Amino acid sequence: MLYANALTDRQRQTLARIFGEDGIIFDPAAMRVYSSDASNIKGEVFAVVRPTATSQVQECMRWADAERVAVHPRGRGTSLSGGCVPTVPGIVMSMLGMDRILDISPTDFVAEVEPGVNTAVFQATVEKMGLMFPPDPASSKATTLGGNVCTCAGGLRAVKYGVTRDYVLGCEVVLPGGKLMKFGSRTQKDVIGLDMTRFVVGSEGTLGIVTKLILKLIPKPESSASVLVGYASLDEALSSMSNVFAAGILPAAVEFMNETVLDILTKTGECPWPNKVKSLLLFQIDGNHETIGLENARLARQLGDALWKMEGIGKAEEDVLWAYRRRVSAASYVLGPDRIGGDMAVPRGKLLAAVRRFEEIAAKNGKRLIGFGHAGDGNIHANLHYDASDPDDTERTIKTHHELDEAVIAFGGTISGEHGAGCLKNPGLQLGRDEHELMRRIRKLFDPREILNPNKGY
Repeated sequence: MLYANALTDRQRQTLARIFGEDGIIFDPAAMRVYSSDASNIKGEVFAVVRPTATSQVQECMRWADAERVAVHPRGRGTSLSGGCVPTVPGIVMSMLGMDRILDISPTDFVAEVEPGVNTAVFQATVEKMGLMFPPDPASSKATTLGGNVCTCAGGLRAVKYGVTRDYVLGCEVVLPGGKLMKFGSRTQKDVIGLDMTRFVVGSEGTLGIVTKLILKLIPKPESSASVLVGYASLDEALSSMSNVFAAGILPAAVEFMNETVLDILTKTGECPWPNKVKSLLLFQIDGNHETIGLENARLARQLGDALWKMEGIGKAEEDVLWAYRRRVSAASYVLGPDRIGGDMAVPRGKLLAAVRRFEEIAAKNGKRLIGFGHAGDGNIHANLHYDASDPDDTERTIKTHHELDEAVIAFGGTISGEHGAGCLKNPGLQLGRDEHELMRRIRKLFDPREILNPNKGY
C-alpha cells in the first residue's frame, strides 16, 4: 500500500482549516511525544490533529482517504504494545478534545460519552449517582474510555464483572471516507443483525474512529472488603486461591504477585509482611453493608493456610492493601530502566504452570520475570526490564519476550488478554491462516485503502 510520504503546503492548509489554530500541531518538538506511547517504540508524525467535534473527524477522514495519508488514533498513549505508534508516517488524531459525558441515566442504566473521557473520572462520576462502570484497568487514572474500548481492556474486576466489551451497548464510528456509522442502541438486549459494536471493541483503532460510546451501567455495591495474604511460594498461594473458588466464593478481584515482585517491593519501600512471605494474593469482595463483614469472614476462612494476613473493610482500609499492588510497576524499574510488558492469559487452572514456565524461559536468557496480574481470570503480566543502551541485554530481553509468547500458545492461552497486539506482538502465532485472512478481509470492508492505524492488531 502506498501512503503519502510527507504533507504538502496545500495539505497542511487543509488540516489547519479543518481544525483551526488550536486544534493542530506541526512543531516537531511538540509532536515528539505523539511519536510513541508507553511501549517506547517510535514512529514519524507529519501532524497532530485534535478534533472537538464529530464533523471535524468526518472531514479529516474524507481528506485522509482521498490523499492516502495514514491516520493513527490516540487517547492518552498508555499502550504497552505500540498501539498508538505511527508505524507508517502520517497524522496522529488525538481524541482528548472529545471528552464530554453526554448523558447518565439512572433509569436506563446507560451512559453516553465521548471517547476522550478519562476512565477514573467517569467511574467516580457514575458512582456519585449510585451506579458503577465495572471495567477497571489498573491504569484507569491515566486511560480514556475510547482507549479501553479499542483494546477491550479488562482489569482488576474482570473475574466477577467481565471486560469492557460486556459494557459497550453501542457506538458511533467515523469510517475512512468520512461516513458516520451508528451501531447498537441504548437497550440492554439487541439481537437484530450482526453485532457490529463487537467488531469495534478490541479492533485497536483499525476499523474507524470512535466518536461516541453507549455504555452499560449497573448498581454500585454498597460496600467492599479486601484481604491481602502471604505465602512461602506462588505454588502455595495459587493452591489456596483454588480453595476459594471451590467454596463457591466469587471475588470481585483476585491479584497475584510472584517471588520476584515481592523482592522488588521490599527493596523499594516498607512492607508489612514478614521475610518468610515470598508471594502474595490480594482479594476483594463486594456486597451490601449488612453482609460484607460475614462474606469477608467466609473468605478468610478459606485462607487459613496463609503465613500472614491483612484485612480491610471500606475504601480507606482497602486502599492501604491495594497500594502494594499499585506499587509494582514503579518498583520494577530497579531491575532496569526499560521495559517490555506482556499480558498473556491462560486457562485459570494452568496459571501456576505457565508462570513457572515463563520464569524458566527468562532465567535461561539471564533475565528475571516480574510475574503478577489477575489470578482470577488467568491474566499474567509477564514484565521484563532491561537497559536499552546495552545491546546484549536488549537482544536477550526481546528473545525472552518472543519465547514467552510462543510458550503461552502451548498452554492453550492468548498472547494478549487486554493490551492488544499493537505493533509489538505477532498475531500469526495465535491466529490460523484462514482466520487471520478473514479478519483482514473484514478490515478492508471498513477501510479499503488501509489508511487507519496500519500494521496494528491483526
